[in-house]
Amino acid sequence: MIVDVFGIEAFLPGSQIDIKPIRDYDQFVDTTMEFKIVKINQEFHNVVVSHKALIEAELEAQKAEIIGKLEKGQVLEGTVKNITSYGVFVDLGGVDGLIHITDLSWGRVNHPEEVVALDQKINVVILDVDETKKRIALGLKQLTQHPWDALDANLKVGDKVSGKVVLIADYGAFVEIEPGVEGLIHVSEMSWSPRLRIAQDFLKVGDEVEAQILTLDREEKKMSLGIKQLFPNPWESIREKYPVGSQHTAVVRNITNFGVFAELEEGVEGLVHISDLSWNKPAHPSSVVATGDSLEVVILDFDEANHKLSLGHKQLLPNPWDEVEAKYAVGTVVEATIASVNEKGAVVALENDVEGFCFNRELAKEDGSMPVAGETLSFKVTDIKRATKRIVLSHVKTYAAAKEEVKAEKPVSEADVTKKAVKKINSNIEKSTLGDIAELAALKEKLSAE
Repeated sequence: MIVDVFGIEAFLPGSQIDIKPIRDYDQFVDTTMEFKIVKINQEFHNVVVSHKALIEAELEAQKAEIIGKLEKGQVLEGTVKNITSYGVFVDLGGVDGLIHITDLSWGRVNHPEEVVALDQKINVVILDVDETKKRIALGLKQLTQHPWDALDANLKVGDKVSGKVVLIADYGAFVEIEPGVEGLIHVSEMSWSPRLRIAQDFLKVGDEVEAQILTLDREEKKMSLGIKQLFPNPWESIREKYPVGSQHTAVVRNITNFGVFAELEEGVEGLVHISDLSWNKPAHPSSVVATGDSLEVVILDFDEANHKLSLGHKQLLPNPWDEVEAKYAVGTVVEATIASVNEKGAVVALENDVEGFCFNRELAKEDGSMPVAGETLSFKVTDIKRATKRIVLSHVKTYAAAKEEVKAEKPVSEADVTKKAVKKINSNIEKSTLGDIAELAALKEKLSAE
């Protein structure tokens, strides 16, 4: 505001008009008041005045006197002076006190405006007085009985109650069954499903729910609730409903590196291990199914105590290795291409995405060189390992066998026989006696003549 001081215009900040916030400035126009000069700037011809500064010193003395008379537990009437997000300031007649948001109501309060309004007259109780800092802590809810003290004495564990979700976190939801009386529903008590989930998957703030009391501690004012207890536990009759070997349709709920979690019904889900997802083990389950897909499964095993179920999918599909064993029987020779080469040997690509392996010792070509990736050669099946789904091949055996056959079929001449005999005799001369030498010499002469 602009104030006329002996013909000089001075500035009066709104915060310096009074000790309390001013919401209507028009009431001060044309009013004569006393002011204290708080600042003069000769260069800019600027003057700042304050009315609040004149009364603060007097008020400080009054505050000290008032605070000195206040006691804990004293109930006073005050006027709501200011409302903030963390609490309410109340004018007690010359001195202010603060009601923290947690002391406004026994129930949860999102903002103090839900409980009080500006200029409202309310009764408050003094909780604490700090004369040094001139701070007064007030309470409003303390004027009413604690809701837990008024809770129905007949309420017990096992009873069903209704309430509204007032707060939600990942680990659970707080439900207010009466103003100021809350119970916690842990996420593990929201569903019979063993899969870890968050409370937001089931509930949201404002939901009206029914629950069963699981624990009740009136002294500690704590209560735990459960929703799943209101429904039959599907795991109690799991073997009757889902016997081992039975086939069902499940929905994929979660995919991990080691397998897929599929839900048979609300609260009942099992794991399809990656080894039971496909006959040809995939690099990752996501290459076979996606979250939300329907999947045909067969029940493999149970763990009722831990609510775990083992499922299989590949068991419902024909085993491709039955055909592989028939097509690539041991001894079969096939034309195939080398897919890759490593330090141990070569991976050979067969038909229908089937692969075989040829060790280095069986990989060399007839001329002694080693083949490279991309070459097409003849391979002989030497072994099939069904357990590891591995076909062992050999390229050497495709031409080594042919060499042996040629060698066996080649005729032996009489001269070759004679040469072998002479060679044998020569090697044994040193071992012969003097009597034998003459006889052998004669035989040698005869053979040489022939």
